[in-house]
Amino acid sequence: MGYFRTRGLRGSSLEEFINMTNIKYREHGLGLIQKIPTPIKPVELDPVNGNIKKAYFEERSTVDYIGIVQGFPICFDAKETSMKRFPLKNIHQHQLDFMDDFEKQEGIAFFIIYFSTFDKTLLVPYTYIKAKSLEALEGGKKSIAFKDCEFFYEIVNKDGYIVHYIDALDQCIQDREG
Repeated sequence: MGYFRTRGLRGSSLEEFINMTNIKYREHGLGLIQKIPTPIKPVELDPVNGNIKKAYFEERSTVDYIGIVQGFPICFDAKETSMKRFPLKNIHQHQLDFMDDFEKQEGIAFFIIYFSTFDKTLLVPYTYIKAKSLEALEGGKKSIAFKDCEFFYEIVNKDGYIVHYIDALDQCIQDREG
């Protein structure tokens, strides 16, 4: 089981922005998307304030978010990188397996990746990440350069939505169907 210490979770600011966006999507009837919590078991507590100092993950997580947007079932994972590339080691095989099964059921799986160096957030289809992960297993590159992703779907702040990914998702769906 993996352990974490309370120094903060990677991607937590991106996830917080997505959570705020998802609340607004629900309020405006655009979609119903929920954050999927990862169950943890506390191992060590701070006796003074009761905070968790050390814990382990009880089970593997699947994806960060799952829901439905205007009739389309979606699941996605949020990732951040401060580099000019996205390391594929940040995605685990069980996540890819879940996304693969989700797409077999006619859902749409994708990643929202924030490249902080470029201050750009992109919607990257699962199928692209899957292909790159397979290439990496066969000795290919272990990361994806930003320049190789920038032709995907940019997510921009719009109409008070901090991570307004529905427009990018709409374009992705149009490209899949076209």
